Amino acid sequence: MMGICLVAKEGSKEKHYKLGGKDMNVKTMFDLSGKTAIVTGGSTGLGAQMAIAMAEAGANLIIAARKVDRCNEMCAMLEEHGARAIAVACDASKEADCQNLIDVAMKEFGKLDILVNNAGKAWVADSLNFPMDRWQQVINLNLTGTYQLSAMAARVMKEQGGGKIINTASIGGLRGDKPENANSIAYTASKGAVITMTKDLAVKWATYGITVNAICPGWFPTSMNDQLLEQNRKNIMPRIPLNRYGGENDLKGVIVFLASAASNYMTGQCVVVDGGQTALL
Repeated sequence: MMGICLVAKEGSKEKHYKLGGKDMNVKTMFDLSGKTAIVTGGSTGLGAQMAIAMAEAGANLIIAARKVDRCNEMCAMLEEHGARAIAVACDASKEADCQNLIDVAMKEFGKLDILVNNAGKAWVADSLNFPMDRWQQVINLNLTGTYQLSAMAARVMKEQGGGKIINTASIGGLRGDKPENANSIAYTASKGAVITMTKDLAVKWATYGITVNAICPGWFPTSMNDQLLEQNRKNIMPRIPLNRYGGENDLKGVIVFLASAASNYMTGQCVVVDGGQTALL
């Protein structure tokens, strides 16, 4: 099929934009065939949803989490989509585990194209008396772990000429909330820091062809928060214009976009997926 050529004038020069040609084909732009992706916290919840999406788009996956049995179960599911998938036990707050994860990717696939930093935890407590040991655990995983694994991946991606890093942040990192709705100051503080870190690393690593973006989900039921969402449904639901929690397919399009060539000119951005909650004053 022949492409259509549009001509745009820029000063005294003309630029030609080919539509329908190979370089501008939308299916090609979103195709992840042959790409290798790591997903931390990828065995359940939002991580599993994003891993499935990338497998459906053609990527091969390394699924990392502390409980490797769950990772193995997820890998079996991903292989049904035609992906090659490897399970790796990993506590992303531990430097040795993070380095092992990168080493496995390079040994098994010879490259690393995409890193999704999704591993995270929360702890609910009164903000006046938040236990500092729990504070440190949350910060170590959600923030420090995200940075150290990103830096390890970026060193590999730099040598390869580029790559995609995608952080799971949260709308909790964008604003405060009433304690009856969300009372986990360590979690919201860590996610706010992840958002700022995303922007700063995007600027610092752009010269290496590495894009760094974040997804800020709203309320998605997971094993970490499903009890809270059920208990607070009457308080939370009126604040979501689409009048529902996030579902099992609502992050799939976003993660494939950020992981693919479709987002090559996008870095340092935070994509909010919250049913309109942050648009409501």
